[in-house]
Order: sequence, then structure tokens, then C-alpha cells
Amino acid sequence: MSGAVEYLAETYGGDDRRTVFLGGAIAPTRRLVLRWLRDQAFRLAGGLDPAPDVRWAPTGALRRIPAAVLDAPGALRGWAASIEYQDDAGQLLAHGEPFVFTVRDAAGWYRLTAHPLVVPCAVQPVTAHPHHFVRPPV
Repeated sequence: MSGAVEYLAETYGGDDRRTVFLGGAIAPTRRLVLRWLRDQAFRLAGGLDPAPDVRWAPTGALRRIPAAVLDAPGALRGWAASIEYQDDAGQLLAHGEPFVFTVRDAAGWYRLTAHPLVVPCAVQPVTAHPHHFVRPPV
């Protein structure tokens, strides 16, 4: 890729009828964009499936339920906690490829995405020194 590169990360959620943009960020490095996506994965998982002992919920308001076959919060937490998954995502971005991670549960789906943005470089005109002759290559 030519030019400087930044990275765009976005999160989406939805169901069979609609898609909702949940947030986005532009970061100057792969590491920072993946950190933002990890934070979003934990945020989404915590909102979908908070621990029974969270401070913001009154005592007894939340209770544990049996694990579901489609566990979007668990998959989001698993992706965010895995160094191997982060390395794989970083390699895709390093090669100019987009990264997409989608999880589903009974209520809908959630998607984490990142891709490189090529920032055009400002081209400075080359001015030849008046006393030098540059011969073109043969």
C-alpha cells in the first residue's frame, strides 16, 4: 500500500430486519484499533450478559441462567481475551485485508470490523538544482 495507513474500526448489531451502527473509531496503528475493538467486545458482552454481582444492579436483580448454544456474549469475551485471535486480526490488517468477527445468539447478531484506510500522501514537487543535470535511466 502506498501512503500512510490508519485503521477504521466499527461495531454493529442487528437482527434479520435491521442493522444498527453501535460505534466506530479511527486509530493510527493496528494495535490501537484492536485495543478499541477488544474494549467494545467486553462492553457489548457486559451489556448483553452482565455478571450477577455487578455494582449497578440491585442485589438479586440478576441471576445465572444455563448456558445457551448460541452465546454471543461468551463469544465476544472469548475473542477479546484471546491473544491468538488478536494476532490473527493484526496479521490480516498488516496485509491490507479487512477483519470481520460476527457472533449470533437467539436475539440477533453483533459484528466487530476493522480495515486499513490509506491516507494519501501530499506530493511535494521536486525542484532540480539549477546547476545539476539529472539523466533519465536508460
